[in-house]
Amino acid sequence: MEDVRPHMMRTPEAALYLGCAPATLSKWRCVGGGPRFVKLGPRIVAYHVEDLNVWLASHGTKRNTADAPSAA
Repeated sequence: MEDVRPHMMRTPEAALYLGCAPATLSKWRCVGGGPRFVKLGPRIVAYHVEDLNVWLASHGTKRNTADAPSAA
């Protein structure tokens, strides 16, 4: 496993940080909606910690399901 800069996380670490599955991040990379990422090679994907924090802040916290945006 190659080293990634200290201010970056590979997919498993980023998923743990965000509280989602690595497969969820993979899906978001394909369909959009997730945090920004960087391709460091054909198989190496990394996330800047700053981008993860921005993504978390933009999604805010919800007190209940009524706070979530409507799917309509």
